[in-house]
Amino acid sequence: MVRVGVHVSIAGSLDLAVDRAKNAGCDVFQIFSRNPRGWGFLPLSDESCKAFRSKIRSGNLIPVDHMPYLPNLASPKTEIYTKSIAALTAELDRCALLGIPYLVTHLGHHLGDGIAGGRARVIRAINTALTESDNSVMLLLENTAGEKNSVGSSFEHIRGILDGLEYQNRIGVCFDTCHAFTAGYELRTESGIEKTLAQLDEQIGMKTLKIIHLNDAKGDLGSSLDRHEHIGLGFIGDDGFRLLLHHPDFAALPLICETPVDKRRDDAGNIAKVRELAG
Repeated sequence: MVRVGVHVSIAGSLDLAVDRAKNAGCDVFQIFSRNPRGWGFLPLSDESCKAFRSKIRSGNLIPVDHMPYLPNLASPKTEIYTKSIAALTAELDRCALLGIPYLVTHLGHHLGDGIAGGRARVIRAINTALTESDNSVMLLLENTAGEKNSVGSSFEHIRGILDGLEYQNRIGVCFDTCHAFTAGYELRTESGIEKTLAQLDEQIGMKTLKIIHLNDAKGDLGSSLDRHEHIGLGFIGDDGFRLLLHHPDFAALPLICETPVDKRRDDAGNIAKVRELAG
């Protein structure tokens, strides 16, 4: 039986996200612990942390946090870079208070000054944040879709970052199917999946993989388009996801759908679709 869930809202209070996850049929769920579109945030109260942790325990759910949108760990702009490190440090601390074991982060954009410089800044930012946030929260590096100036769209790029990090016991990888596919990794055929996962294992190591972002793609193979689609309704399609969900290494990991909610399908519908294809 696969463990699958979705990204849920924290509107109202953080503990209500747990209720929403349970109502949608989640085994695992992802949140933003604060407004993802701004730099500022309120500190967590003891009451909200206790309520969140209590509901997690009683619901037997795996919670995952995701970094907000504005931080850019690869930015060459000093002000943005400094604020990004502070945001990452604060988010690691918030996860520890909430009892969330994993924090997913994008690796950012180097803004045209070169992948080597961007990668060096990401390494320095992560090492700084993990030093300042002394807890057991694991930071998961997410692969990107190959957009212009992005860091982390290839397994080799991620390996280069992993090699520079000091806290290996607190680092893992989140594999996004939409991002991988539109970055050029084939996920629609058995041979393509075997090749992709073999490359991932060789460059990163399957043991480093902790979470799957299970998303179909609105862009074709190698398009670099970071737009998610309902499971089975995009370019990866039913056949691709059926093969992925029957791969033992892949299906054993917690799966989080970051898929649309619209007239065609809601969160519960995508969870049901994943279970159907996995069954």
